[in-house]
Amino acid sequence: MRSPIQYVRAGARPAPVYHDGQGEEAISGETYRRAGVDIDAGLALVEAIKPLARSTHRPGVASAIGGFGALFDPAACGYREPILVATTDGVGTKLKLAQARDRHDTIGIDLVAMCVNDLVVQGAEPLFFLDYFATGQLDVGRAALVVAGMAEGCRLAGCALIGGETAEMPGMYGEGEYDLAGFAVGAVERDAVLTGVTTAAGDMILGLASSGLHANGFSLVRRILTRIGADLEAPAPFDPSSRLGDSLLEPTRIYVRSCLDAIRAGGVKALAHITGGGLIDNLPRVLPAGLAAVIDTTAWPLPPVFRWLAEAGSVADPELARTFNCGLGMLAVVSPDRAESVKSVLEAAGERVFAVGHIVRRGDGGAGVTLDGTERAWRS
Repeated sequence: MRSPIQYVRAGARPAPVYHDGQGEEAISGETYRRAGVDIDAGLALVEAIKPLARSTHRPGVASAIGGFGALFDPAACGYREPILVATTDGVGTKLKLAQARDRHDTIGIDLVAMCVNDLVVQGAEPLFFLDYFATGQLDVGRAALVVAGMAEGCRLAGCALIGGETAEMPGMYGEGEYDLAGFAVGAVERDAVLTGVTTAAGDMILGLASSGLHANGFSLVRRILTRIGADLEAPAPFDPSSRLGDSLLEPTRIYVRSCLDAIRAGGVKALAHITGGGLIDNLPRVLPAGLAAVIDTTAWPLPPVFRWLAEAGSVADPELARTFNCGLGMLAVVSPDRAESVKSVLEAAGERVFAVGHIVRRGDGGAGVTLDGTERAWRS
């Protein structure tokens, strides 16, 4: 068991030896190891990832290595009247693909991204992140690669990897299998929470380009791969310069810094992280009752990976749009008079940005999102 910031130092004392009170030495640690749990491996992992956790240090971290819980002081970050925002998420069956490829260095980025991108849609700055790593038998090298990805994700998001847990549970997972969960906490000033309440008909929708599949829809992806007998080591049909497995594992883009810049610049009324539910179900979550969105799918290029999946799996357009991000990982609802300035701020922060739609009044029984032009944009 471990916590990336709060660990007992490995090798700090010799392993205890217990006696039965009659002078006969009893078996202790070796029994647990034979049962499948190696405490020494856990301590070795602790030592391997301490520097990774330290590399994510930021103002507000107020605890030292060795405790049972992590401390964080929002006042040290300059907040006057902060509201805390908490999220938790995983990476779904993208893990199965990472394990099949024996590729573990980016899945931790996905884990952080899925949590912190949810925080920023409410205007919150991510402060710290905790993880849960569960496996049948701990492989220190593999686990360290996973945590290295988490540390990179935290650096990209500007938050601290402040704690976590490693659970070694023989019998729960097969050889080489592990599961992940992430937990993030952010803060926003009470008067700056982004709620979408001021959104009105006529507001514009900006789409921020995704880096690929992100971490949603992989159950369908894996079904398609199995159906067509795809070779993950072969060149990707949609990108011959990359192996198929590597292209599908491209990590989720982290939008925190760019979106915070845009929020602070003014004009952003709502943000929607495009995860499970795709373009269809996520934007309505941040729109006031009585409003809907019209999205012009000809306004941005459908990335080749989505076009390939649609063709290889005979996936209909509505299913494609409700399963995947289709090239837009974040949507921003903005005032029409600020759209160009917000777009400029996002582009200055490294985003590819497209004006993709607008907000309209929603009639009784009307759809929350209408997609226009998919036949031309996605099938031609």
